[in-house]
Amino acid sequence: MCGINGIALSSRSKRQINEAILVAMRDILHHRGPDDGGIFVDGNIGLGHRRLAIVDPRHGIQPMFSGDRTCSIVYNGEVYNHADYREDLEARGYKFQNRSDTETILHLYEEYGRDCVDHLRGMFAFAIWDSKKQELLIARDRLGVKPLYYVQDDQGNLFFASEIKALLEAGAVKPQINFNALPDQLANHGTSGDETLYVGVKRLMPGHTMVWKDGKLDIREFWDLSFEPKHEPRSDAEYVEEWRELFRKSVEMRLMADVPLGMFLSGGIDSSAIAAMMSTMVTDPIKTFSVGFREREANEFEYARLVSKTFGTDHHEIVITPKQFFDELPNLVWHEDEPIGFIASVPLYFVSKLAQEHVKVVLTGEGADETLAGYGRYAKALKLLSYGERYESITPSFLRDAVRGGVATLPGVLNRKLNRTFLSRESDIENLFFDNFGVFPKRMQRELFSRETKGKIADLNPYARQNGWLEKCDADDVLDQLLYADTKTYLHELLMKQDQMSMAASIESRVPFLDHKLVEFSARMPREMKLRGNTTKWILREAMKGILPNEILDRPKMGFPVPVGNWFRGEFRHIVDEYVLGKRAMDRGIFDGDYVRKLVVEHDAGENHDERIWSLVNFEIWQRGFIDGEGN
Repeated sequence: MCGINGIALSSRSKRQINEAILVAMRDILHHRGPDDGGIFVDGNIGLGHRRLAIVDPRHGIQPMFSGDRTCSIVYNGEVYNHADYREDLEARGYKFQNRSDTETILHLYEEYGRDCVDHLRGMFAFAIWDSKKQELLIARDRLGVKPLYYVQDDQGNLFFASEIKALLEAGAVKPQINFNALPDQLANHGTSGDETLYVGVKRLMPGHTMVWKDGKLDIREFWDLSFEPKHEPRSDAEYVEEWRELFRKSVEMRLMADVPLGMFLSGGIDSSAIAAMMSTMVTDPIKTFSVGFREREANEFEYARLVSKTFGTDHHEIVITPKQFFDELPNLVWHEDEPIGFIASVPLYFVSKLAQEHVKVVLTGEGADETLAGYGRYAKALKLLSYGERYESITPSFLRDAVRGGVATLPGVLNRKLNRTFLSRESDIENLFFDNFGVFPKRMQRELFSRETKGKIADLNPYARQNGWLEKCDADDVLDQLLYADTKTYLHELLMKQDQMSMAASIESRVPFLDHKLVEFSARMPREMKLRGNTTKWILREAMKGILPNEILDRPKMGFPVPVGNWFRGEFRHIVDEYVLGKRAMDRGIFDGDYVRKLVVEHDAGENHDERIWSLVNFEIWQRGFIDGEGN
């Protein structure tokens, strides 16, 4: 992993590259690549790179150039199949100066142009300047494991980088809140699509390439996840064997490194499956890393230790105190560039710091839940949608309206439970899936936003992007539609968390469950291979039978449990008083003060507003750091 940045100035702007700005952009990304750094300037084009040396550490220095120096590249990521192309490229006359995947990408570009991305298997974000064509190609991997943000101003000048802070450092935009992205941010842990929380800052979407030519941008999609047609019928055993072999190959490919390598081990089935596969491929004990809290319900150490014992790993643990957790929060918001959507980002940072003391690369379990239906909400939503469809077909509309009105008058817990069902909502995916599991659902956002804020938002529906993905999806099965939408939104935010928290500790994370060949195969499996009854990730559990202990195979998903709700009620209530109820936060006028105070009172009384208060805390910390300019 590395950090990349660049500037492309149009002829219309009559500007030349300011090297000091290019270097400042690069060096604010130092944590992404502490081993080396470089820049390249060619008139109105500037490229910058920070390097974390993983493959061919001595020779993979960037920017890297083609033999005739007409093409130059800066690149972040790992392409695991790069060696497969070397012999063919050499036969076509290309000369290799080193063993790095960077050089292979460059030669593939020389041979195939923009279509070079079709040949790459791995995670990547790169930029190639072609001085012959006077074109800048920027590309991002299929599932968005590696980030890429950009700004294009009104003169066609382009600024791009691995992190938003580099764009702000360049003065490409003045940091302002993108109010149109706020409903999405507060409902869905982060912004979806190409929008960010900053006016004028966009992200290049996964599976897309972008070509800049003298101020004009051409953005194209080169890959999308398809669920149809389904595979030819085969037995359960055949599905399991084929899936397991693809998974094995994916893990094996991600062991490519010339530096020490390990993995995050939570004790859940995803990371445990990776440990099982890795143990058959390496000679030395795997270095495994776990994180938890003192509260028993907030750590999975006993399960991680069981897996470690089973496969003989060299296991390391870290226990975080609440004080450490909150002390680090402003720094981590700075690393994420936007409010921290997932509470688990914080322990992820601490376990990354622990791992960095021993290795430079870790394998992680992200992606299994979104590709194999690992969340309990999928089964719940499918049942609600099925029951709701029947309910609407047999119940007259006037009676449904009466029931809805009756539910609204019910007290407390009963009201909240029934409000999440078809008795109170329309029976569609937006209402029974997206909104049911949103942090601040639509109803709450109507009360949360002040009148002034509502006037600044073009579309108050926080699920407009998700609905767009549903329309684009080719799946016939409802479960597949949910998985597709989550892959394009929820997973994207998870991957940004994974990238930024590991990079904050200067280590590279790799995600075997998101090899695109494995993801494509999983997408075209029938529903029962993913979700069978209430059994989530069915095919993974079957593939690991006889390999993982039953205690791991049979345990329910726990996630990264963080007892932040209790902390907000107790010793760390001052965090809420400062960042949610404090004068500075209230004076911004973005949220309705009475409603915010009501939320906190309800939380103090025992209601679960953990994630909502967390979102408000982080939003205020982010504003102070970036909008108010107080920095890290």
